[in-house]
Amino acid sequence: MAARFAALKAENRAGLVTFTTAGDPDYETSLAILKGLPAAGADIIELGMPFTDPMADGPAIQAAGLRALKAGARMTRTLEMVREFRKTDAATPIVLMGYYNPIYIYGADKFIADALAAGVDGMIVVDLPPEEDEEFCIPALKAGLHFIRLATPTTDEKRLPAVLEHTSGFIYYVSIAGITGAASADNSAVAAAVARLRAKTTLPVAVGFGIKTPAMAADVARVADAAVVGSALVQVIADSLDGDGRPAKDTSAKALAFVRQLADGVRRARKPAGAVA
Repeated sequence: MAARFAALKAENRAGLVTFTTAGDPDYETSLAILKGLPAAGADIIELGMPFTDPMADGPAIQAAGLRALKAGARMTRTLEMVREFRKTDAATPIVLMGYYNPIYIYGADKFIADALAAGVDGMIVVDLPPEEDEEFCIPALKAGLHFIRLATPTTDEKRLPAVLEHTSGFIYYVSIAGITGAASADNSAVAAAVARLRAKTTLPVAVGFGIKTPAMAADVARVADAAVVGSALVQVIADSLDGDGRPAKDTSAKALAFVRQLADGVRRARKPAGAVA
């Protein structure tokens, strides 16, 4: 993770982080999209772990999770997907994102070992607060998995130190108060929030939630270390499916074409002279 952000800094640009749900709309299509993301311009990949009750996610990602589960997704297949990806790409960081229940059922220690063996670089577990760090965060960090924490518009000065204490890899700033895909990010508010975080941590700051277009990704890229796009990409996949939810021949191509547009926007958004990356 550090090597990727160092490379981005050397290029004087922010990164593009893309999110898709593992197994959406089926294993084969999802794997094809995953394998194509780096060439399309994704610098870091978030891979969603399907779950029946994704409380922080809006309709697009909720639907993606249900499609994946209906198609047979489970944690073992998510890790299998990462192993397949690693056969041809050893460099692109992969972060698994989701909720603790599937990890708990799998067994936390076994999950950490299997995730590392598969080639996972980090974790975002949105429903594990700092008060529960001993449950999963600290064992993951000790084993060598980054644990990436979310900061939000409601994370005040009293709460922020606890959020940052055991965060590694990068800090993920949620640009809106609400679920994924529910609203659009406000540029001035994002810039102020990133500046506040940078005053408290040396970790890179990625900004997600509410980034829907290449232009919006570019706006975020001018002030943050990475722009995260999830719901908009997941919706592109959904829009390509037939009436029965099956992938079309061009589902993966359409998804990757959208990522190329996002990447082009991010890459054109060079940092202002003297900006801190």
